[in-house]
Amino acid sequence: MGSRWAALALILAGLAACTETTTFISTWKDPAAQPISPAGKTVAAVFVTRDISQRRAGEDALAADLTARGAHAIPSYTVMQDYGGKTDADSAGTQLKQAGAQGVVIMRLVGKDQQVTYTPGTATPAYYGGFGPYWGYSWGTVYDPGYLRTDTLISVETLIYSLNSGKLLWASTSRTTNPQNVNALVKEVADATAKEMAKQGLLTQ
Repeated sequence: MGSRWAALALILAGLAACTETTTFISTWKDPAAQPISPAGKTVAAVFVTRDISQRRAGEDALAADLTARGAHAIPSYTVMQDYGGKTDADSAGTQLKQAGAQGVVIMRLVGKDQQVTYTPGTATPAYYGGFGPYWGYSWGTVYDPGYLRTDTLISVETLIYSLNSGKLLWASTSRTTNPQNVNALVKEVADATAKEMAKQGLLTQ
């Protein structure tokens, strides 16, 4: 029986991990921008962090998501001479253009919060009117002590620029609950962003 419950717990955990938990705090799109399609476009993926290993992981995940949508995506760390965040904007733009990028998608973590939720327990009055009645009553009214749940909320800023014009086409701030790692966070935010952009008429599939 224990192994069956353990298997069920693993299945439920997997289903929970697949649940989308990203919501948008704010969004903006260029009112003059025409609907765009990622298909056939060369797009640079940038994940802003001072941690180089996290930047690589984030850009790889973002580039993989963009590629799955038909774009030719390139992680910026693969084409920039200095990918530690010290390159000035003009040099960065030049290097990305030389790599063939027409646009750039930038993600940056802007917040991390903890949210504690308390679910109160339940109590029931005692009943002692004989063994038989008490037996059935007691099993049906076991005290629930309640519990505390702590969630981690990660806020991400996502910006999309046209490198040809230098204009900002899209900006959003999103919040994701309990991401497992950088890859999972980037993929979920990218998926949610694509859906929201399509909803607002800026992205065509």
